[in-house]
Amino acid sequence: MKQNKTSAWLIWFSIAGLIWGASFLFIELALTFLTPIGVAFGRTFFGALAMVVAMLIFRSKLPTSFEAWKHLTIAGILMSSIPFVLFAYAQTQVTSALAAIINAVTPITTVIVLLVAFRTEKLKPNVVAGIVIGLLGVLVVLGAWQGFGENNPLAIVAMLTAVFLYGIGTPYVRKYVTPLKLATEVSVFGQIGTAALTLLPVYLLSGPLITAVPDIQSVGAIVTLGALGSGVAYLLYYKILDVVGSAIASSVTYITPVIAVILGVILLGEKLHWYEPVGGVIVILGAAISQGSVLTLFRKKTIA
Repeated sequence: MKQNKTSAWLIWFSIAGLIWGASFLFIELALTFLTPIGVAFGRTFFGALAMVVAMLIFRSKLPTSFEAWKHLTIAGILMSSIPFVLFAYAQTQVTSALAAIINAVTPITTVIVLLVAFRTEKLKPNVVAGIVIGLLGVLVVLGAWQGFGENNPLAIVAMLTAVFLYGIGTPYVRKYVTPLKLATEVSVFGQIGTAALTLLPVYLLSGPLITAVPDIQSVGAIVTLGALGSGVAYLLYYKILDVVGSAIASSVTYITPVIAVILGVILLGEKLHWYEPVGGVIVILGAAISQGSVLTLFRKKTIA
């Protein structure tokens, strides 16, 4: 029984990593016929639909209190509405591989926000070291010594803003949404459903609904991005969290950029500068150190 449980979370972990890694490829394909706002709306809309199906299967009930919907809406804006638009915009200017690597900074921005705003994280040596190493990794990824190379400064600002919003959103969810004790599918629906509602008027009024006639591949990309990337993957993540805890669950963000880079290079023909994967490794190392993952692994090996 224990072995089956172990095998299950490893399967969930692998699937979640693959889905989130492929999300950057799906964004690239969806941008062939949608604006960045259209991509953000599409992924939240189809993600919400997937969660409706999940709620029907599990017969889950929606919360009825104003307080619950207030926190779900704020979480949706912080974790979905704005970041999804910013990353989609950035990918009109930079490669999907670079976007995925910058996304890996999220655990570091989360620690910074916990230190500065929520003050629930203690300023330990590993936290400081992890933040410094992670930020150094960002500079390497961007090729800072050569003026950030061919990268559009606005795209860089957009991506960094998005990961800081993730950094704010994660502890916000822990503090205000988790205590609501909602079923996982209800919590995910509440966040991405309200995100879709906030994006809808902006999408309808900001410009053309589509920028080109879509093909089956691009339509499939936005549907998959929403249903899997913004729906199913979050369900899997929370299942992993329940079985093995936050330290291992959060490490799924370490394999996401690896998958994204491989898919970007092989399927999209993206060029990869040597400093991007090198910087990515440094970013992931910094994130792991700041979260204590490296220390935990070292202690386990020492005890063994």
